[in-house]
Amino acid sequence: MKPGDMKAREFQSWSSVVPGWRKHDARLSQSFGIVSTALLDKAGVAIGDHVLDVACGTGEPAIPAAQRVGPKGKVFATDLVAGMVAFAKEKARTLALDNIEFVVTDGEQLELSAASFDAATMRWGLMFMPEPLACLQRIHRALKPGAAFATATWAGPDRNPWAAVPLATMKRYQEIPAPVPGQTGLFAFADPEKLKDTMHTAGFRDVTVEGLDVLWSGPATGEEYFGEVIEMAGPLASLYAKLPEDKKAAYAKDVAEEAQRQS
Repeated sequence: MKPGDMKAREFQSWSSVVPGWRKHDARLSQSFGIVSTALLDKAGVAIGDHVLDVACGTGEPAIPAAQRVGPKGKVFATDLVAGMVAFAKEKARTLALDNIEFVVTDGEQLELSAASFDAATMRWGLMFMPEPLACLQRIHRALKPGAAFATATWAGPDRNPWAAVPLATMKRYQEIPAPVPGQTGLFAFADPEKLKDTMHTAGFRDVTVEGLDVLWSGPATGEEYFGEVIEMAGPLASLYAKLPEDKKAAYAKDVAEEAQRQS
């Protein structure tokens, strides 16, 4: 698949789940806030800093970054999906944050002044970019000398049953081609060495990869779990949408039952 085709697929997938991210925002913030905090800490974000947040989605970690840098600081946040950015803007207005600017743009084509940011972050965006190196190179150029960049990617399926269960089950309902090198996807940067190599190629030095355990808490039943994951996991939702109605019901039942067994 060509980069342009992959980008169009990811755009469609994540645009389709904007309502789900709005619906479950409180749960997401509660479960995954630890990741945003870790990124800000690793990037050394402090009061008065100018921070770049790429692939900000519905405002993470852009909004907590704006709260941390204070009125003398500034956050510039970007995402490809307008619906995600619109919700992030709403949340920022509710919090009366006027030190954050949201822009709908392609992270692989960022046009930023060189050496203009004190820190940069990206939470769960890199693996969905067809040309991640281009994005990283632009981030590196935009950072001041010595400034840090922190990103989060998902480990492999064995560490993430929340995603492994519905994906494995889906293979019983439709053919899913095996991932090939360079293809976008949830686990595209599950290999720490690949992540480090790509960062080094982009110009970053002193690259370290650390694990962080995250608990998606909340769903009390397998049915509730399925409802949430299908409303928020863009790529999975796109696969689910291709199933006939009768198979959708059977698939939902299978995933819920397997999730219940593993809970």
